[in-house]
Amino acid sequence: MAQTDYTALIRQADALIRGVPHFIANLSNLSALLYASLEDINWVGFYISEGDTLTLGPFQGKIACVEIPYGKGVCGTSALTDTTQLVPDVHLFSGHIACDSASRSELVIPLHCNGKVIGVLDIDSPTVSRFTEEDRIGLEKLTALLEEILFL
Repeated sequence: MAQTDYTALIRQADALIRGVPHFIANLSNLSALLYASLEDINWVGFYISEGDTLTLGPFQGKIACVEIPYGKGVCGTSALTDTTQLVPDVHLFSGHIACDSASRSELVIPLHCNGKVIGVLDIDSPTVSRFTEEDRIGLEKLTALLEEILFL
């Protein structure tokens, strides 16, 4: 599997969303960009915080869970703890929510507005240990760009 050029991916993301004042459209385009650009993934999208629940936002992939309580599954854990979750094998993650039984590894990054978690970026792969520290770092930089442009 080829390594992702996160510098180029972040430049593409910037070009897509900078100056575009439409939150949902921007998340939609970013999920499409990531789905087309990342190898060996089967789902990518956003969950948006509504109280203590994450609600499905724009995504690419199979049908997904509509609501995930904070603290439940990989996404809910990321939102509750405000930490990136890089999970090599979701079947070994206590409380994993299987929206797509084909998913084996997952990377979830919290999104912030004014220092508060307002959602997560969720990426799934059908391959165990698909995500690396390079992926985590690159995608955290992409979410930082998203926060800077859309939320600050």
